[in-house]
Amino acid sequence: MEYNTIFIISCTLVLLCSAPAFAQKSLPVSLTPAPAPAPEFVNLTELLSVAGPFHTFLSYLESTKVIETFQNQANNTEEGITIFVPKDQAFSSLKNPSLSNLTVDQLKSLCLFHALPHYYSLADFKNLSGMSPVSTFAGGQYTLNFTDNSGTVQLGSGWTNTKVSSSVHSTDPIAVYQINNVLLPEAIFGTNIPPTPAPAPAPVVAPPAADTPAADVGSGLSSPATSPPGNSCGIISWSVWRHFGLVVLGGLALFL
Repeated sequence: MEYNTIFIISCTLVLLCSAPAFAQKSLPVSLTPAPAPAPEFVNLTELLSVAGPFHTFLSYLESTKVIETFQNQANNTEEGITIFVPKDQAFSSLKNPSLSNLTVDQLKSLCLFHALPHYYSLADFKNLSGMSPVSTFAGGQYTLNFTDNSGTVQLGSGWTNTKVSSSVHSTDPIAVYQINNVLLPEAIFGTNIPPTPAPAPAPVVAPPAADTPAADVGSGLSSPATSPPGNSCGIISWSVWRHFGLVVLGGLALFL
């Protein structure tokens, strides 16, 4: 009986002493935050096909394989990308200089010239304007100048001065902005930029002709030199009677 009591007491003491040891060996609770979800993949070809009219610019991107460069920058780097996309009308209205004489390398540089190797929201351009000129994806001398005029983003390349007319897509890491003109770099077209033609003068509208006094007088009053028909007849009748009277008097004088 005594042995049983001693055995029970010993087991109880062993369990009480081993409980803290098991507690210390338990796995700690992880406090590491869950990783942020990866940004949604954006297919630039599909975006420009649906959002446009950007078919001309997209065809240039595809023919030069620049679309692949932009896609890799957008989805496989931490910098992201900002693309300025001209409308189809911007290409159709471009007469001088023409893009038809460009080499394949020049056309590729022209496409790269329309992008920045970093994501910029519209609010970021206010700070970016103080950093002009800004290097584009084409690198080297292919730079753009930015100004922010009360929220309106203006950009220029020497040959081209245009503005961001709308935001097509602006979610980090991809920003796509619509512009009204094709960006023409001086590195391709030179610095001999033709002057901007002056606007045509407004047509001069002649004032209405004032009414002439002579016309009013002639239309409302008779000419003083023109005698009424009644007066003419009276003068003729009086002359006839006067001559008749003289003839009568002459005849009487002969008989007397």
